[in-house]
Amino acid sequence: MSVLSHLEPQSVFSFFETICSIPHPSGREGQLADYIVSFAQARGLEHYRDGLNNVIVIKPAAPGYEEQPPIILQGHLDMVCEQEPGRDMDFGSQGLDLLIQDGWVTARGTTLGGDDGIAVAYALALLDADDLPHPRLEVVLTTSEEVGMEGAAAIDLSPLRGRRLLNVDSEEEGFVLSSCAGGCRADCLLPVARTEAEGQLCTLTLSGLTGGHSGTEIDKGRANAIHALADVLTELGRQLSFSLRSLQGGGKDNAIPREATAELVLPSSRMLPVFGVALERCRKTLTGQYGKADPGLRLSLIPREEGVWQALTPDAARRVLLLIQSLPDGVQAMSRDIPGLVETSLNLGVADIREDALHLRLSLRSSVLADKEALKARVAQVTEDMGGSVSWAGDYPPWEYRQDSPLREDVCRAWESLTGRRPEVVAIHAGLECGLLSAKLPGMDAVSIGPNMQDIHTTEERLEIASVGRVWELILKVLAQKE
Repeated sequence: MSVLSHLEPQSVFSFFETICSIPHPSGREGQLADYIVSFAQARGLEHYRDGLNNVIVIKPAAPGYEEQPPIILQGHLDMVCEQEPGRDMDFGSQGLDLLIQDGWVTARGTTLGGDDGIAVAYALALLDADDLPHPRLEVVLTTSEEVGMEGAAAIDLSPLRGRRLLNVDSEEEGFVLSSCAGGCRADCLLPVARTEAEGQLCTLTLSGLTGGHSGTEIDKGRANAIHALADVLTELGRQLSFSLRSLQGGGKDNAIPREATAELVLPSSRMLPVFGVALERCRKTLTGQYGKADPGLRLSLIPREEGVWQALTPDAARRVLLLIQSLPDGVQAMSRDIPGLVETSLNLGVADIREDALHLRLSLRSSVLADKEALKARVAQVTEDMGGSVSWAGDYPPWEYRQDSPLREDVCRAWESLTGRRPEVVAIHAGLECGLLSAKLPGMDAVSIGPNMQDIHTTEERLEIASVGRVWELILKVLAQKE
């Protein structure tokens, strides 16, 4: 049974609900690409699809708009897939469980994928309508945006005629985005050695953190579960004896990790009460550091069975914790030109000790190329000093501010006519595909807009219903303008 069918604009929410029913995690967007291609074929629309499942759909201009310059409407097909602890959902085969709460659309126990399913829904609603004024409409839907923008980096834009790009991948109405940071992903590998450890196996979990987007939420003072758990383990190691068997945390390099878990081998079960006391001291320390930003912070120690276990050698455990603690975390520099804008940051999003190595995945962002390269060098140096190695992927350029932007003025004028308020033109620290796409089409005039969303990349992600309607009206007004 439909959950969103009664919402307005009906066509947008109908397509959004369909999108949410089709699995589309990063790297597995094929089913959604299939749907869009079938959609285009059924309507006789010009369309293109490549090996990465990027899709371009082109709709001719409406009558009276044939001489107007085309507009490119752009978003991405993939979504960040996070779920609440204990939930066992396969994002590759299952759709989302949608619900409406207090004027917002959300998903039960998982991310919603409003980032960027709403852009796809807007595009399909425009392509489906036969009574809207618009110039030639060129819809560009890319893949793997959330894991390094590989789709945008590889897409062939030669079918496009437009040089006006309306990106719909921001999360706050009333703001017109005009530039963003560039970034890349780091994969760090640290070999580890193991030895036998006899005693009480326990699971130590740090959970209940807020997490969030590693670009837009990085300046909120929220704890990184991986870094925080490494601090806890280091402090426990100063007071007590134990062996480290495993450590895991996070799920995506571009999401601030909300939970991390370590397996410990205590020499004896008799140490459990002493460990509990020490752990409570650690919890109080963390609460003093992060309590306001992470009021749900929890530390738990669950005893398991006694036996003989393969654990890290003391030297390997020391190097693992020291590497995690030595890597930069969070905001590294604020903009010298734009008050309140993060300029450079680093997020350790994933940690996993496998059989013979620690694997770390980090997201690095900066709007200053020299600072980005300096931070990359620092990450490499720290990792190599511990005996590890680093590889880099998903490098994308910053989207630089354009002083003269007729499209930006069109969008600002349209918003002001709809609301009576001039929108704020801003730069953001999060990455957008505008820089990559602009490099492929010289002379591109680009802006980014979007409806209100909160807590993207977390299980609390939600999309404001009324805002979807207001941004829909904005898009229609921009498309209806004539030069």
